[in-house]
Amino acid sequence: MKVISLLLIIVILFSCSPNPYSATNKIYKKQARIFAKILSSTPTDSIWADSLKRPSHNANTTNFGMRKPNMVIIHFTAQNSCEQTLQTFTKPATQVSAHYVICKDGMLQHILNDYLRAWHAGVAKWGNNNDINSTSIGVEIDNNGMDSFSTAQLNTLYGVLAFLKKEYNIPTANFIGHSDVAPTRKPDPGILFPWKSLSAKGYGNWYADTTGKVIPVDFNTLYALKIIGYDLKDLPAVYRAFRMHFLGYKNDAELTETEKKILYMLMQQYL
Repeated sequence: MKVISLLLIIVILFSCSPNPYSATNKIYKKQARIFAKILSSTPTDSIWADSLKRPSHNANTTNFGMRKPNMVIIHFTAQNSCEQTLQTFTKPATQVSAHYVICKDGMLQHILNDYLRAWHAGVAKWGNNNDINSTSIGVEIDNNGMDSFSTAQLNTLYGVLAFLKKEYNIPTANFIGHSDVAPTRKPDPGILFPWKSLSAKGYGNWYADTTGKVIPVDFNTLYALKIIGYDLKDLPAVYRAFRMHFLGYKNDAELTETEKKILYMLMQQYL
């Protein structure tokens, strides 16, 4: 009886414990209502200048839908706990956010509607896209940047990516890392992230065996990196980002002949 009574007390205390994010959850709902009001409005008078001829009746199209994300950017949090990360993402002063946070035990926090624009990529570019935040989903994994990712985290990640790929028809090539789109600023998700395993499940491109492969004499390394999506304004940073993603180590020297073979194999998937 004592054990049962103790368990009941624990359950009652847990169920009555205050939500530490209740205040910021209210702010979330308030901001969402503001955006909903904007979306439901028709063009206002402010759009009309004196020089423009106004119609006698507004004609609002019936053919539209929500904008959908087309990329997934994977991050590590560079913090020491999931709680610390959630505190960071719920403070207006930090001006940073994401859509999903995956804790070390595999718990998933979906902190922002997928159709809303999170502030997770910052100044970033991939191919011709220089506004990554407007077209992507940000997935943050609780990791300080030095530890391996837990099995529980990766299992949750695979589930999230499977949902996102199916829900939004995201191309395989568009599952990439923060360091890929912001090589001069960011190292995440880092050299310990298992990109090859993700690619085997359909999230991100990978290369085939390069044994016996010969690259063309006129192979252009910079052209190939650009075709994949890298911004070439800082080549050492790009070499480092490429190696972190596809080779699992950091080095900003020019690519070796062996590495060029890998790059050549990858490039074929983007042509």
